[in-house]
Amino acid sequence: MRVRRLRKTPAHLEITAFINLIVVLVPFLLSTAVFTRLAVLDLALPAQSNEKIERDLKVNDLRLEVVVRQDAIEVGDKLGGLIERIPNAPTGPDTKALSVLIGQIKQKFPETTKASVLPEPNIPYEGLVKVMDSVRAGYKVERQAIVRTDYFPDISIGDAPVKTR
Repeated sequence: MRVRRLRKTPAHLEITAFINLIVVLVPFLLSTAVFTRLAVLDLALPAQSNEKIERDLKVNDLRLEVVVRQDAIEVGDKLGGLIERIPNAPTGPDTKALSVLIGQIKQKFPETTKASVLPEPNIPYEGLVKVMDSVRAGYKVERQAIVRTDYFPDISIGDAPVKTR
């Protein structure tokens, strides 16, 4: 008995529908992608207090501390004490008044670049960032142009001291 074999032809892949899908999908995904820019600030912990080091410091050295409290911002010198207490505005920390005060302090101590920002535990993140921005840099008008100036760009961050009543 004779066996009949069917002749098989190789199957062709039909990929035109897949290519059409890719042609439409790739531009759509690229147009809806969110491209973000990350901004990173280098922060450090405040140095530990050492009485011998503090005695050796010059009288004119500034160790600026900005304490962010629930009701106010306290700007002071670690060695000299409180410079000024700025009450909060209804919307949060009064960063405009803080920026003016930091500008005045920077004029007295132009070489100093370090400052410590010390928030209380329940300070909102947005308020803390606004305070840090006010301490780091400010804007002033020079020759009819707004110029960005660095106040205290080297910021250390830590916990606020406990408020004594």
